[in-house]
Amino acid sequence: MISKELLDTVTWSRKVLTCIEDLSLREINEVFALADMFKAELKGDKTKLGYLRGKTVVSLFFEPSTRTRTAFEMAAHKLGADVISVASNVSSSVKGETLKDTARNIEALMSDMIIVRHSCAGAAQYLAERVKIPVINAGDGAHAHPTQALLDTFTMREKFNGNFKGKKITILGDILFSRVARSDIQALNKLGASVTLAGPSTLVPREFEKLGVKICYDLESAVADADVVMLLRIQHERQSSLHFPSISEYANVFGLNKRRESLLKPGAFIMHPGPINRGVELDSFLADSGRSVILNQVTNGVAVRMAVMKLCMAAARR
Repeated sequence: MISKELLDTVTWSRKVLTCIEDLSLREINEVFALADMFKAELKGDKTKLGYLRGKTVVSLFFEPSTRTRTAFEMAAHKLGADVISVASNVSSSVKGETLKDTARNIEALMSDMIIVRHSCAGAAQYLAERVKIPVINAGDGAHAHPTQALLDTFTMREKFNGNFKGKKITILGDILFSRVARSDIQALNKLGASVTLAGPSTLVPREFEKLGVKICYDLESAVADADVVMLLRIQHERQSSLHFPSISEYANVFGLNKRRESLLKPGAFIMHPGPINRGVELDSFLADSGRSVILNQVTNGVAVRMAVMKLCMAAARR
């Protein structure tokens, strides 16, 4: 069980999580501390921990998802909550119902929490302002993906033994259209790491320097001194046209493969929020190698989302 000492020191007062930008370093560390305890408990024999027993969580996804949706639903089940999953193609949105009406009807059905993914930036915040129950953003357009950033940095924290000072993180790939990149940058800045963004200039515009990061258009320079290389796939679904000549050319210039592993320093590890386009941004040899902590990210996604759900639900009861 979660220690009373931990709960007594928690200052989290948010029933809504829509972006990393709003969180303080203390709040991020509170998520980490609770996730540590949940991860430890999940290694035991318990199938359900019961912290949200009697609660109903609605999973409302307007975009395809495997890892995020499954992790949220697994997290809710592990906490003892009932989960109702609503896909956009079977919701009344196909009949013209607005997001506001969908959410307010879900609330009227006596749901206790909504997890929402939407293609429009700001959709989660819009929804949160129109219902009284907790809302957690599972990704909105190219804007934010707060729980992905929390699980990514939680995974790094495990590898760094809790110390981000002096650590260098390179995020390589489609930065322009990535909500993960934006949220990771904000989280890493708060934790004290240095961030470099790399990729073709069309996908890594200089305007990102305003976020306190370095920009690099040379793969070798970008990864040479990195402690972590975070790969991002090309976000085809958010692009109206290709921002480089071809997929094969992107892979040739910016893909991380077995031959280029020698560019990485000893001990550097590889991350990816998924789904991986194998042979494009990352080849199978490295994705499945000892440098990869990609599956650790997936596992940690359950514990981190359990922590966020527990904190938001507790804040809603105050």
